[in-house]
This record gives sequence, structure tokens and C-alpha cells, in this order.
Amino acid sequence: MPDTVAAVGEQALLEGFRLAGASVYAAETDEEVRRVWTVLPGDASVVILTPRAAGALGAVLTDPDSPMTAVLPS
Repeated sequence: MPDTVAAVGEQALLEGFRLAGASVYAAETDEEVRRVWTVLPGDASVVILTPRAAGALGAVLTDPDSPMTAVLPS
């Protein structure tokens, strides 16, 4: 099975990524972002984050066991 590309953050900013085949996880609050991060599929190799989602995750993103992330420009 191929690796998954996931997108996490405000749905309005991520809807286009669904068309490109990414799994979109809508999270409108910091708490929702942190909850979604813990339930991402194990095959998620790249996670696209909105700036707000990246801020909510903070130091979690520096964990070497975390998937590679890309933050959308603000």
C-alpha cells in the first residue's frame, strides 16, 4: 500500500488537497489539531499543515519519529 499524504487544519484552506488525493482531517481548534495528530494513519509519510495547525502542534513537529510536514504559507 502506498504512503498516505494527509492534510490537517482548517477545512476551508485544505479542501483542494482532497482533489489531489490527500486525506483531509479538518481541525478548527488547537485541541482538535492535537487530537487528529494522534490518530493519523501509520502510513502517513507527509502531512500538510495550515499555519494555525502547525502552531498548535509546536514541538511535536520536531519529534524524529513524526512524519515529514509541510506548512502552508500564511
